[in-house]
Amino acid sequence: MRIRYAAAVAGTALALAACSSPSSSQDDAKPKTTASKAAGLTAEKAADKLADATGVTDLGNPTDNTGNCKNDSEWDCKQLITTDTVSIYEFPSDKVAAHWVKAMKASGDWRQVGRFALAWTARDQGLTSDERRAELVTALKKAATDQT
Repeated sequence: MRIRYAAAVAGTALALAACSSPSSSQDDAKPKTTASKAAGLTAEKAADKLADATGVTDLGNPTDNTGNCKNDSEWDCKQLITTDTVSIYEFPSDKVAAHWVKAMKASGDWRQVGRFALAWTARDQGLTSDERRAELVTALKKAATDQT
């Protein structure tokens, strides 16, 4: 189990490092921060809200993996919370989240909710049912709306 977890974390770190900033053929304008960031919704708070919305204490072994976010450009994630159920990526804007979701879809199920991305590519996240995934997306949409 530890080897599988280490491999998943390493794979996520490599994926984050491999996905570079958008090329010059894309809009080079800096992404703008959205209202939900100003209101204070973070990936960590989102994990708590998703757990509450789905009737559980937590989403299973929540781990702050923000260290895997390079945080040296506007195109990097700002916070990453990984659980047994889902990984929650917080980005500086909707545009950046959309970029990452599009780039990372090949590595598994990634879904954008505003400036957040939900991913099921690490740990035992593959065991999360499609119904639960949809429920988490809906709950995050509500949490983001409540924060604005």
